Amino acid sequence: MSIICGLPILECVYCLACARWVWQKCLYTAGHESENWGLATVEEFEPVPRFCRLILAGYEDDIRHPLWAPPGGYGVNPDWVVLRKDYEGTLGRVTPYMIYLDHDNADIVLAVRGLNLAKESDYLVLLDNKLGQTKFGGGYVHNGLLKAAEWVFDAECEVLRELVERNPNYTLTFTGHSLGAGVVALLTLLVVQNQGKLGNIERKRIRCYAIAPARCMSLNLAVRYADIINSIVLQDDFLPRTTTALEDVFKSLICLPCLLCLMCLKDTCTLEEKMLKDPRRLYAPGRLYHIVERKPLRLGRFPPVVRTAVPVDGRFEHMVLSCNATSDHAIIWIERESNRALDLMRQKDKIMEIPAKQRMERQESLARELSQEYKAALHRAVVLDIPEAFSPSAYGTFHEMEEGENSGKSSKEISFLSRRKESWDGFVERLFDVDESGHMVFKK
Repeated sequence: MSIICGLPILECVYCLACARWVWQKCLYTAGHESENWGLATVEEFEPVPRFCRLILAGYEDDIRHPLWAPPGGYGVNPDWVVLRKDYEGTLGRVTPYMIYLDHDNADIVLAVRGLNLAKESDYLVLLDNKLGQTKFGGGYVHNGLLKAAEWVFDAECEVLRELVERNPNYTLTFTGHSLGAGVVALLTLLVVQNQGKLGNIERKRIRCYAIAPARCMSLNLAVRYADIINSIVLQDDFLPRTTTALEDVFKSLICLPCLLCLMCLKDTCTLEEKMLKDPRRLYAPGRLYHIVERKPLRLGRFPPVVRTAVPVDGRFEHMVLSCNATSDHAIIWIERESNRALDLMRQKDKIMEIPAKQRMERQESLARELSQEYKAALHRAVVLDIPEAFSPSAYGTFHEMEEGENSGKSSKEISFLSRRKESWDGFVERLFDVDESGHMVFKK
């Protein structure tokens, strides 16, 4: 009898707990994820709106006579376009892209467009992946995006090498949006590990800007390449947070809010330690730039603020229940808000009236701070025991060693070198077992 009387109380407690969870999820905004990150500066964020406009220009049939140019135009000189490939040129292996020789900014840019909802070939690329299907460079990557990146690398390797050798003082930049962002992130890994095929280009001349990327690489790779890969995320964008199979996402576009709620519930019930220890779990790549423009329980958009960090834990792990989760993924909105944010940064700098000498000193100081933050993230990944995470050398030879070992090597050789770096304890555990008496014996 006493048990029966207690059931209504348990039901009330259960309902209150569910209501509290829903309330907290509704109050949870993307701004909470980056509230402790540092603010981005003009120098490091300046290329982002420019690359967004370059990606948008790729949608035009004729760049000389654009139809959908944003206010102020694309800022693209048609005479500097080295090549363009549409779906017919890419054979459906990757979305359309262009190579642009930006003389104003001393930059060689390869820009890849995002997902086209009307193209079946784009879905085949994005959905070609199973958990733990493809291992690459000491970690796991998205299988379909890696195939697309390999196709682009093989197709344009000679063109890029010629441009790099002809312009030795230019940087080599890869940029893309959505599906294209995942392609260029993995293309950057391929270039770093095959620098010999591009005229032995230095690692510091290579960079990548992934706009609203899909999760495409494991945590150890996402942190290891944070010195050259940058991911830009607008507020509540759902794709960099989507941990479920992308096939399920696109099958449920009619009821996407229902799927997002289920993903929120799953994330709540999954321990963070378990997520970090899963070597197959994919993440948004590199250094993260988070554009925040909305506040909880406030209407409208506020002046955007850009925060940046190289997080190891708390790396866009939770879905955000927001009506802007899909609109924040649009390249048009990202270009607009990133441009607004950059204008606000410039206004602040203008008010401060920083002299030229102090500005140069600030740039040097910023480079040191970014390098220190990157190395701190590598150390933290080791401390948290992230699978296959490696700490930089105490003598500052991490990059040189990685470049020398990986340049021009095949994926099998790179995988072998990665395995050599495993700890001695891990090596012993693979070869020996401990019997009942406590003695070590060879595994059968």
